[in-house]
Amino acid sequence: MENRRSFWTWALAGLAGLAAFAVLHVWVPDPDPAHALCISRRFFHLPCPGCGLTRAFAHLAKGEWSEALVLHPLAPVLAAEAVAGWLLWGIGLRRPLPRVDWVAPLALGHLAVLCALWLGRLVTGTLPW
Repeated sequence: MENRRSFWTWALAGLAGLAAFAVLHVWVPDPDPAHALCISRRFFHLPCPGCGLTRAFAHLAKGEWSEALVLHPLAPVLAAEAVAGWLLWGIGLRRPLPRVDWVAPLALGHLAVLCALWLGRLVTGTLPW
């Protein structure tokens, strides 16, 4: 019973991912900070380390890779990791995967890279507005 429930959770996550892809494919991001999804950008007029990711994912969904890379260089990597994580989750439903003790260090590594990239773009004036 538990494996069946896990399968449906995995399938619904996949459908949610496809729905998000479809929405991002048709959404045209507004460049005006007053209409930004990011609270930091909208209210404090300071882009956060993840600023530009949603707009970059929208460009990726349309196949506009160069625009996505300008908004956030890590967008293609994070999108690929999301798909790979979903696939590994599905494989894990069929056969046991090894322990995932590397998830917490990986998450901290991602946070460090996001902050380093943000700081570098802040210093060079290349943050997306």
